[in-house]
Amino acid sequence: MEINKQIEKAKQGDQVAFTFLLNYYWNEVYGFMLKRTENETNAEDITIETFSKAFDKIATYNSEFQFNTWLIAIAKNVHIDLLRKKKSSLFVEITDEEDQQAYNIADTTPSAEDELITEQNLSQLLRFIKELKPHYQEVIQLRYFQEMTYQEIANKIGEPLSNIKIKLLRAKKLLAEIIQNKR
Repeated sequence: MEINKQIEKAKQGDQVAFTFLLNYYWNEVYGFMLKRTENETNAEDITIETFSKAFDKIATYNSEFQFNTWLIAIAKNVHIDLLRKKKSSLFVEITDEEDQQAYNIADTTPSAEDELITEQNLSQLLRFIKELKPHYQEVIQLRYFQEMTYQEIANKIGEPLSNIKIKLLRAKKLLAEIIQNKR
């Protein structure tokens, strides 16, 4: 009964209800994805993406089904999408001539142009991150530049783990919107 109330509140945009649902179902979705991926980082990323999609589409949730079943279905789809992206990036059709050219290249270190492009992309990303509110900048910086775990970030900032998860979820979403709007 409590879950149904929280779902209804979440449908109305109640952030406390979102946090409740995230806390309540996080371990179930994360555990399911950890078994499937056998990789903590991928399971974590998929779980965050799952809750992000679920919260974006919560108005479409059909209460005839269990909420956790709906979340698991979303998680499976996120995982499949991730696998498709990885697969498509792994297999690129090349001609025999291109294969020979690649074989003839002896030096694989980045050229000056490659380094400049990487530096410019990083610089641009940092400018986008600076457009976020300071508390979002902090969690992005700790997670992706210092490569801290969620628990390490929670300990460093002195906030509950669930808040860190939500902050990162929101920070990534806001950052994606900023990047999308600048293109």
